[in-house]
Amino acid sequence: MPATTILLGGGGVTIKEPPPLQTNNNQNNNQNYHHRTQSQHSAANDVLKLFSDTLPLDAIFRPKSVALIGASEKSGSVGRTVLWNLLSSPFGGTIYPVNSNKLRKSVFGIKSYTRLQDIPEVQQEGMDLAIIAVPAHAVKQVMLDCVEGGVRGAIILSAGFKEVGNEGQQLEEEIYDIAQRGRIRVVGPNCLGIQNPITGLNATFANNLARPGNVAFISQSGAMCTSILDWSLQANVGFSAFVSIGSMMDVSWGDIIYYLGDDPNTKAIAIYMESIGDARSFMSAASEVAMTKPIIVIKPGRTSQAAKAAASHTGSLAGSDDVLEAAFKRSGVLRVNKIRDVFEIVELLGKQPRPSGKYLTILTNAGGPGVISTDALIESGGQLAWLSQDTMDKLNEILPSHWSHANPIDILGDATWERYAKAVEIAAENPYSDGILIILTPQSMTDPTKTAEAIANVAKKINKPILASWMGGQTVTEGRAILDAAGIPTYDYPDSAAENFTYMYQLSVNLAQLYETPRWCADLHPSTAVVDTIIATAQSQGRVILTELESKRLLSCYSIPTPAIIHCRTAEEAASAASSIGFPVVVKLHSETITHKSDVGGVKLNLNSPEQVRDAFNEIQQGVEKDDFFGVTVQPMLDTTAPDAFELIIGSSLDAQFGPVMLFGLGGTLVEVFQDSSIALPPLNSNLAHLMMKNTKIYQALKGIRGRKPADIAAIEKLIVNFSHLVMDKWMFIKEVEINPLLATPDSVIALDARVILHDSNNMMEVDDDEVSTQTQIIRPAIRPYPAQYEQHWLTKKGRVLLIRAIMPEDEPLVVDFHKRISEESVYTRWMSNLKYDERASHSRLIRVCHVDYDRDIALVALDEESCAGNKCKLVAAARLTKVHGKNVAEYSVLVEDEWQGEGVGGKLLMELIKHGETDGLDGIEGIVLPTNRAMIHTAEKMGFESVYDKELNVVKQYYSYKEAAQNCTETPPKEDYQLRRFTCPINI
Repeated sequence: MPATTILLGGGGVTIKEPPPLQTNNNQNNNQNYHHRTQSQHSAANDVLKLFSDTLPLDAIFRPKSVALIGASEKSGSVGRTVLWNLLSSPFGGTIYPVNSNKLRKSVFGIKSYTRLQDIPEVQQEGMDLAIIAVPAHAVKQVMLDCVEGGVRGAIILSAGFKEVGNEGQQLEEEIYDIAQRGRIRVVGPNCLGIQNPITGLNATFANNLARPGNVAFISQSGAMCTSILDWSLQANVGFSAFVSIGSMMDVSWGDIIYYLGDDPNTKAIAIYMESIGDARSFMSAASEVAMTKPIIVIKPGRTSQAAKAAASHTGSLAGSDDVLEAAFKRSGVLRVNKIRDVFEIVELLGKQPRPSGKYLTILTNAGGPGVISTDALIESGGQLAWLSQDTMDKLNEILPSHWSHANPIDILGDATWERYAKAVEIAAENPYSDGILIILTPQSMTDPTKTAEAIANVAKKINKPILASWMGGQTVTEGRAILDAAGIPTYDYPDSAAENFTYMYQLSVNLAQLYETPRWCADLHPSTAVVDTIIATAQSQGRVILTELESKRLLSCYSIPTPAIIHCRTAEEAASAASSIGFPVVVKLHSETITHKSDVGGVKLNLNSPEQVRDAFNEIQQGVEKDDFFGVTVQPMLDTTAPDAFELIIGSSLDAQFGPVMLFGLGGTLVEVFQDSSIALPPLNSNLAHLMMKNTKIYQALKGIRGRKPADIAAIEKLIVNFSHLVMDKWMFIKEVEINPLLATPDSVIALDARVILHDSNNMMEVDDDEVSTQTQIIRPAIRPYPAQYEQHWLTKKGRVLLIRAIMPEDEPLVVDFHKRISEESVYTRWMSNLKYDERASHSRLIRVCHVDYDRDIALVALDEESCAGNKCKLVAAARLTKVHGKNVAEYSVLVEDEWQGEGVGGKLLMELIKHGETDGLDGIEGIVLPTNRAMIHTAEKMGFESVYDKELNVVKQYYSYKEAAQNCTETPPKEDYQLRRFTCPINI
């Protein structure tokens, strides 16, 4: 290693030489560890990233100047440890110690400063990173100094904030406000710090710096960080980043996940999480990044006692663990349950490729371990690989005649290292195998060390994941070390290895299931005026409970079938209504105060005559207080006991962290007894609705079992999707909604009973999609609702009618067809490269195009109304606005089919994007266009964009500033209706 150069100038110490790259033998030799390269995971194939060499949190992860406030020589102090770590590990930046003691002139021989502002470089250029290691009460003043000194990022190591109570919470909020005013991104407080092993930065008070690698580790617990760090050094596991995130005052899970998602050195992310923080930010970031980089989370708090302990540790509220599990699945995140699993998965991700399937080949020299690992594999969701005939023939040639002739491949107790190596090589060529688990038990004829050396050599030729279990103690220690050095993870017990193989497979299969193209099944045009009237009427009367009649009318507005229902105020009215409906009938209490009618004798079933109906009316009336009785409802009696009928439940309630949450499962009066249900976060499409059903035991019966006809699965899917739209459309008003029972038969599905509870309107505050009303406990949805407000019909320059709306996952077939009609010139103009049709229209890419979360991305499509047949229309244009990570700006892109160019379509879509950006509170919109794309340049300038030609890159960079637009608010009236207006005032667009 070249000698490290230390410059003692200007009071700072500059570490000029980064450490040599220490990669594991198994890592790619050509792996890119340069400062920044194009990241390809972006949903919109962002053009701007091609020209960006920095990321939003680079000031923290790749600083060129670091001020340590609280630097000290005091033995055992945090300030001393952090300074020593910064000095001991070169990272290519300058270090400035800050100590408030005016008598101290230096720390470890380096000139120190009393205040941050005293540093000459701060006065000239500001400071990238401030590491704050002072008592909590002093942090506020330090942050004020950071704002004055132009600090761009800060790490607050200090504890004593919201985790200690209200006083600490208030102090933390004051510090956050200061950071916001100064545009300082803050990690912490109450954290260990961060390490960037790639550059050598060690901004922590841990004892060691992690080895470089390709897995990032993030933890809310500093103790977990130091434990995993210590283990990783022994296990030869490296990291691309090592982050103690603390209580997430500012930088949250979403910020870190986005940053690491853009980082070319990070191939996977492992997380220890105690609280979720901003649920929507996490969901948005995890959903995007998990498409290309596996994310593994261990989240304690499955029991109420553990949740309470975690909450007291972080000072955060805890939500339902079942809901959290559903959120992880929805975002494509793999959750593990044990600390050991995190260690092992991190090692596996860092050393081996992900399997393409669930089929594992187990190769062993002993039958027992093979059987145990087979059980673990099957129980965790994997399968044994089938041995092809060619594989069998080749194994017969090299193995004794009495080998197992099946998988697990038992090569017998006298197996030599040569037999192991040849058998592994043959097993790896089996096309039906997705990975190999090699088990060795120490026996007299088997040399663990030589076998490990042979396997390490063979593994270089294999592109499938290889796992090993060298069982035993001292006799296999050297062999394990050899395998570990070769990048082959080893396990004490083979069942653990089998389970970890399945974990790896689940990462892939979960994503594949999530992003299957859904079929169109939702009615997205409910009778909202009727719904609003129902809710407003109840609120005007001071009610939070809708009657069954109101509830069912509300459901009907969302195309959820309900039986005929007649409200009757007298016994005679009820008898007459029953005769008109036809017997048998059901008579139920109609009340504005009682929700569980059966608890007060308010449900009378299977009534077959007017006399029985009159008697039922009287009995119900006498069974409740006068103020609770508002008559009865009469409905047809449907047979819930028929052999092919199923009683189900579907409902929604609020979670403290994720907002509205849906439940589906076995219903009826014994719903609490059987507890067969699954949970999902709305909104849902048909694919997600089907997955929700599959996660219940009743699903197998719904498909048909033991002679029973299957229920109408497609109808149930559609009902679940429509129900999810109800929940998302009215989340600011509806607190709970439940259908129980939901009767499903082979021919239909119908809501027999319904209950809707509203938020208390007396305490409601005005909230929008980005706000949460703590006064009424209205928690916004973790996933942003479909923006129906963009649906509109628009007339083009040539008088053609287009339907403009937000894109949906169901649109993937339309997008595929759209790309067939795009010319090569239009493709090059949009992507600045000759992106081939097969790449543009691939499912893996269109997942990122069509499955937008409407939070970080908004994509609009224009459909030719004349071409529509059913739900299939011709897509003729698309536009997208994608928020840039870590900045309050977004990038726009527009693509119009050649035939439709010149009709103002691109300008109209851009106008809608500007409106959306204003609603979202953006500072501006960016764009990069080729100089030859004069039409788009001209259109954008008419909208108020400024254009600057970059000669070096040969592109036109565009920027729309909402602030400047508001300051220079003018409007030129249009010459004709179809033409675009010139807008510099977003308020009046």
